[in-house]
Amino acid sequence: MENIVRFDTVSEYNSYYNSDTQHPLVSVIDLSKSDRKINVRMNFGFYTVFLKDVKCGNLRYGCNYYDYQEGTLVFLGPGQVMGIEDNGQLYQPQGYALVFHPDLIRGTALGRFIDDYTFFSYDVHEALHLSENERKIIIDCLLKIKQELDQPIDKYSKKLIVNNIELFLNYCVRFYDRQFVTRDTAHKGILERFETVLNNYFQSDKPQTMGLPSVGFCAEALFLSANYFGDLIKKETGKSAQEYIQSKVINTAKEKMFDRHKSVSEIAYELGFKYPQHFSRSFKQHVGVSPNEYRIQSHS
Repeated sequence: MENIVRFDTVSEYNSYYNSDTQHPLVSVIDLSKSDRKINVRMNFGFYTVFLKDVKCGNLRYGCNYYDYQEGTLVFLGPGQVMGIEDNGQLYQPQGYALVFHPDLIRGTALGRFIDDYTFFSYDVHEALHLSENERKIIIDCLLKIKQELDQPIDKYSKKLIVNNIELFLNYCVRFYDRQFVTRDTAHKGILERFETVLNNYFQSDKPQTMGLPSVGFCAEALFLSANYFGDLIKKETGKSAQEYIQSKVINTAKEKMFDRHKSVSEIAYELGFKYPQHFSRSFKQHVGVSPNEYRIQSHS
């Protein structure tokens, strides 16, 4: 059976790296100071961010592998699995790990908006690659959190720690925005490929068997996680991926309206709508007139 180490608490993770637990719900670990060498997979019951400063074999995340380069940030939400595996070799980790339990941010503004930091559910090949200046800012943020942890816990500790974690995550949002722009090779032609996926979908029998195309289906077809794909499309178009798909559905419907041999119900089923009335409602919402009214106007 595959060796997976499970961590449900921050203190368990600290113990694994022989690090003191200064706060039961949050920790910043300098991995280079640990004598622990790793080649196992880990299951985390809390939010985890790794800053790796050394090339260390193949990072396995879920069922996928990633050639883990230095200066990379990887984010994991609770319940995700990750580890280093490469020909049975043991690796001395370098860099930092920030871990914080969901209970730390419960009832805070960060807790209410943590799902907005969608990179916690990105795939590993969508990691954040830092410039040298960005890396310095990230390390500075981590050290500020660590400095607060070094203080005795008092009534201000939670607020200051959570605020610094939020600052850290907001910098990550900024740096991901930069990455979406600068990683031309990885993202080149994403809209064209998205269009191809949608065109192929509507030219197949998938609408009848699977319904309307989903963001998840399109992301998988493009080998991206749904959240990363959605964020990338938002940056490219100003629309969410779902809005883009809806627009494509309506434009395809408009084209089909010119075939007067097909009823509105037939067109609805061809597009993947389960009920024609849902199609008519969506069409009128986006176009301003019903499908039949649009058909009449188009042929007048």
